Amino acid sequence: MTEWFECKVKYDKTMEDGLIKSVTESYLVDAISFTEAEKRFIDEIEPFMAGEFVVSDIKRARLSEVMESEDLTDDKWFKARVAFITLDEKKGTEKRIVQSILIQAKDFRTSLKNLDKGMHGTLGDWVIVSITETKIMDIFKSKPDEEPIADNQGD
Repeated sequence: MTEWFECKVKYDKTMEDGLIKSVTESYLVDAISFTEAEKRFIDEIEPFMAGEFVVSDIKRARLSEVMESEDLTDDKWFKARVAFITLDEKKGTEKRIVQSILIQAKDFRTSLKNLDKGMHGTLGDWVIVSITETKIMDIFKSKPDEEPIADNQGD
């Protein structure tokens, strides 16, 4: 089963005014291990890097779902925390299970609209706990014909 990993890359970027600035950017990669995430991430970003770069961090993203948009103007990523509400019949109390969902949108309003559209048809009750803009630049999904990279070290 694949998981999402947030990978950060640090490199020197030439700004619009011509100055060179050291920047760190975050990306999301789906993989089955840290080893595969790093390999796939480097393979994806290497063609776009003019100079040297360093993968400065990799961590599990802990997302239950990623909702991509087909609208090309949706160029940002928002993280929604959604609480699914169930009823504990024995105790007669409400139970909330909070999950994180990544949503592609151009702004906050669009992220709310895209979340509602993505959640349409959900059988249980749910409420939005929060929506925040992330620093994620893009996501890299595995292609169906790619073989996972074995990780003998364990994560």
